[in-house]
Amino acid sequence: MSAAEFTIAGPDEGPYGVAVVDGAVWTTLVHAGAVARLSRDAAQIERFDLDAPGSRPSVIVPGPDGAAWFTRNGDDHIGRIDAGGNISAIAAAGAPYGLCVGPDGALWCTLMNADQLARITVDGGVTTYPIGTTGAFPAMITATDDLWFTLNQANAIGRMTTTGDVTTYPLPTDSAGPVGISAGPDAVWFVEILAGQAGRITPDGKVEEFALPDGSKPHAVAAVPDGGCWITFWGTAALGRLDAKGNLIDEVALGDNSEPHGLAVDTDGSVWVALEKGTIAHLRP
Repeated sequence: MSAAEFTIAGPDEGPYGVAVVDGAVWTTLVHAGAVARLSRDAAQIERFDLDAPGSRPSVIVPGPDGAAWFTRNGDDHIGRIDAGGNISAIAAAGAPYGLCVGPDGALWCTLMNADQLARITVDGGVTTYPIGTTGAFPAMITATDDLWFTLNQANAIGRMTTTGDVTTYPLPTDSAGPVGISAGPDAVWFVEILAGQAGRITPDGKVEEFALPDGSKPHAVAAVPDGGCWITFWGTAALGRLDAKGNLIDEVALGDNSEPHGLAVDTDGSVWVALEKGTIAHLRP
């Protein structure tokens, strides 16, 4: 793969989440209380301060209204920014972290400290649903016909219908620490940061786990149309590609101390990766 890298922020400001929204690449600056936008050709970089230094903007996704939406883990809000740079926020108590658009067209997020999911409408309505497990620390979330989410401290994958019915699937490996999760065409991929493994769960609840390189500490995962996925290896500063059977078929070094976190697959199959050292990497097949 060919790779390019673009400086977005200072080394202590931390690009964390990344998303492609309406033809531009957005990233959250988790330690700076800001978000930034990069044009696809990298000709223009814009930065937007949230006027909330401790807000810790984290996961960012394309919203159902064409804007970029993101969790503010530090001050219990869901943020929104449109192409014109207009910023707003909706209160969502409980340390919101993971975020996705659900099958019902609303935004859904995990509330890590409340053991709940929250449903957020674009007009500001918030409804919360318990996940049924105490101290589970729900982390990332993705959607098929249902909502799927990692239970970091409960060592399980959760599944919730849009009406709040919950099913929990324990993981085969103890103390695996699941974090990232992403829905693929026929299964949901997730990663286990403590066990150094990727996992795959089918709609009927069958779980498979796949070993990753030693010390990789996988953090985020993005499913791709061929049934495989891309994974950020936070521990080894690399990006990995798995095929639909869980085989590691590509690994790309991102540089020492780059600390890769979020990633997004673009419409052309290229991959954008947020590197906490202050840059965004763009990798093309």
